[in-house]
Amino acid sequence: MADEIFDVVDEMDRPVGLATRRDVHERGLRHRAVHVLVYNSAGEVFLQRRSFSKDSHPGRWDSSASGHLDAGEAYLGAAVRELSEELGVEATAGELDELGRLEACEATGQEFVRVYRVRREGPFRWHPEEIIDGRFVAPEDVGAWIAADRSAFAGAFCLVWERFGGGGAGPG
Repeated sequence: MADEIFDVVDEMDRPVGLATRRDVHERGLRHRAVHVLVYNSAGEVFLQRRSFSKDSHPGRWDSSASGHLDAGEAYLGAAVRELSEELGVEATAGELDELGRLEACEATGQEFVRVYRVRREGPFRWHPEEIIDGRFVAPEDVGAWIAADRSAFAGAFCLVWERFGGGGAGPG
């Protein structure tokens, strides 16, 4: 993981260099990430619980799939890749809807984030080094859960959910 190479980007999300994952995180450099919200036909969203071996937010609940962009990778390509790597979901780029973007800030770990949604029913084959639990949850229950115990969630997920998860962001 520490040997992954990311694009370092400026305040306009333009690549300005390359750095290792470790360097980007230790130095607080701007970089890129994706979050994918997987909804089922009942309008519930799949949440994953991050493995305790993760270097950030271990054991916390998070988006269905999320991850960094590799150097030179496009946002949409990374979203497709993360779905496959984390949940075993094979999707085409055309199946993902972009819900929007978050600017790099302290709450995102200096990540510019693009958020996507896709519809899948499961079951999922999650990667045990990445995910220790997962379940579909009704959107109103996610909001109530965050309100009751924000610390149970990865920080960026709370921003993603507040901006794109509630209020009609389910399957269109």
